[in-house]
Amino acid sequence: MKKRLVKIVTIIRNNKIRTLIFVMGSLILLFPIVSQVSYYLASHQNINQFKREVAKIDTNTVERRIALANAYNETLSRNPLLIDPFTSKQKEGLREYARMLEVHEQIGHVAIPSIGVDIPIYAGTSETVLQKGSGHLEGTSLPVGGLSTHSVLTAHRGLPTARLFTDLNKVKKGQIFYVTNIKETLAYKVVSIKVVDPTALSEVKIVNGKDYITLLTCTPYMINSHRLLVKGERIPYDSTEAEKHKEQTVQDYRLSLVLKILLVLLIGLFIVIMMRRWMQHRQ
Repeated sequence: MKKRLVKIVTIIRNNKIRTLIFVMGSLILLFPIVSQVSYYLASHQNINQFKREVAKIDTNTVERRIALANAYNETLSRNPLLIDPFTSKQKEGLREYARMLEVHEQIGHVAIPSIGVDIPIYAGTSETVLQKGSGHLEGTSLPVGGLSTHSVLTAHRGLPTARLFTDLNKVKKGQIFYVTNIKETLAYKVVSIKVVDPTALSEVKIVNGKDYITLLTCTPYMINSHRLLVKGERIPYDSTEAEKHKEQTVQDYRLSLVLKILLVLLIGLFIVIMMRRWMQHRQ
């Protein structure tokens, strides 16, 4: 009788340990899915908030802000050095120009329909910024377009909490991405895709007479020893084409969201069933 009791206790204890390991493993598996769904909802709420706030700004104020951004970009075209030569005071001035584009803490948003991404753009590239969206690289042109400008937007790959530029390596030449600022939406066609050393600054320098935006992230995935540069050249904005791309982005996001929610529900259901069986076994 005693041996049987010990055997039962051992079985229960082993089952309890297995169940605990299973639940912890399931929670670890669920974390990135839940986090990415949460980020998707939060980022789109931020973008919609940006659009609502921009709609409240009068035309004169918008034009004044854009003029300041253009003036800043002109200074860069005359001195296109990317190695930071500025004093602390000058850096503060540069950040103030970026703030002139800010609405609801954002200076716009970047949409890449081919990989189903539409995320906010923030000023600077601090870790705080890169955890929540795309950052505008200080020392490069502000993303307002214009000849002799080259803006660089950077974002993380491989975050468990958000996709961001995780799939940037899937973008191909000829595909289009869009950057929206407080005034308008700009269209850029991908003309160059390169993997370079982090010190290869010449790849993002201003080219006289050209209007470029480069999307930048680390590569290879999870190693991050180099930089992936996806450079787009400005093309005329086609509202009909843009609407198609926007709809495709929304559909891709929704499909991804639905699949992730279904996966969460299935895993959750599996956990509940396993827990019930364990409880029944204990009884």
